[in-house]
Amino acid sequence: MRSVRLIPAALGLVTALALTATACGPTETPAADAKPSAGASSSATDGGDAGTDLTKDLADTLKKHGVDLDKWKGGEWKNWDQDTWLREAQDFVNPVIEGLWDPARMQSAKSPDQTITAQAGSGGTDPTPRPVKAQREKTPYHRNAAPVGKIFFDSPEGSMVCSGTIVKDPRRPGKSNLVWTAGHCVHAGKKGGWYRNITFVPAFNDLGKSPAALQNAQPHEVYPYGQFWADWAVTSGEWINAGGTNQAWPYDYAVLHVQPERGGKSLEETVGAALPVDFSAPTAAQSGTMGAWGYPAAPPYNGMIMHKCLDRPTRLTTAAATPTMYRIGCTMTGGSSGGGWFRVLPNGKTALVSNTSIGPAGGNGWLAGPQLGRGGKAVHEKVSKKFAR
Repeated sequence: MRSVRLIPAALGLVTALALTATACGPTETPAADAKPSAGASSSATDGGDAGTDLTKDLADTLKKHGVDLDKWKGGEWKNWDQDTWLREAQDFVNPVIEGLWDPARMQSAKSPDQTITAQAGSGGTDPTPRPVKAQREKTPYHRNAAPVGKIFFDSPEGSMVCSGTIVKDPRRPGKSNLVWTAGHCVHAGKKGGWYRNITFVPAFNDLGKSPAALQNAQPHEVYPYGQFWADWAVTSGEWINAGGTNQAWPYDYAVLHVQPERGGKSLEETVGAALPVDFSAPTAAQSGTMGAWGYPAAPPYNGMIMHKCLDRPTRLTTAAATPTMYRIGCTMTGGSSGGGWFRVLPNGKTALVSNTSIGPAGGNGWLAGPQLGRGGKAVHEKVSKKFAR
């Protein structure tokens, strides 16, 4: 087997994800994750340093549900029986299965269909924005969009993909292990439980090679910083209870805490970049230009190339009495779900302000993402506090 040669962190300093473009809310209720019993999910101890041995905690959690850890790693994870599919907040488990996500399996993973099936409601919704053609990000990705990466996971329908972003951890400055994504990239919502074998690959396919060219690519070209498995996940209580319905899309966000499959440094130290999160939830009219980054995988895209869209957001409401979502014109499709939306703050810094959640049924042309107010902050804080030193 060929060794994985990692990109030095010094080369991974983000170039601020330029948000220049010529682009021609209501309050948010706290997510149930603000309450310890409703929104946090854990398979780890309170330590949380990258490389911490979590085997005993994982074994105990699985044993509680009648599953042997060795059998799980040997293939028991493929059992999606509804009676044993862990769905409660505290029941997340994700043992590292080294070598599971090889380049071939990564290429075979598909986008979750549900990300483009929601229809817009009428109240509090602006006219449909004009489509904005997604642009390919410059390569190498580690020089131009280092915090952006691809998420792989297994579901009853097979291997799936989403996008994610490295975000800062206020309690571990410079050493964050946090990844922001969508709730539907980690939990099936109303119809099921936690997805499995969730891993994050920053700057996936660093040189933007075609699927054919990737067949003979070196491992470091596919995952230049290695793979980072989630050892803890938090999503909103609204998503766990009602995910997949129009009432839950405004709460479709999640934070992963990850550990390297190999190595001991934190994700932020390894990549050399992480973005702050803006929880001020500005109205669409006040937010200025936003940029969405991700790896669209549904046709006409193939999931191998990082793309971006820049536009001024408008308002979208998916159901009565739910928070307004941001909506931008963008031709990215499923697979870009969970990818970060960024804006420039008054202090000139770029921050994550949302994530891709849904698009139009039966086509593409726009994307919508949740406003990250109190509920989003509660999810972020939950993970940060759990792994604080």
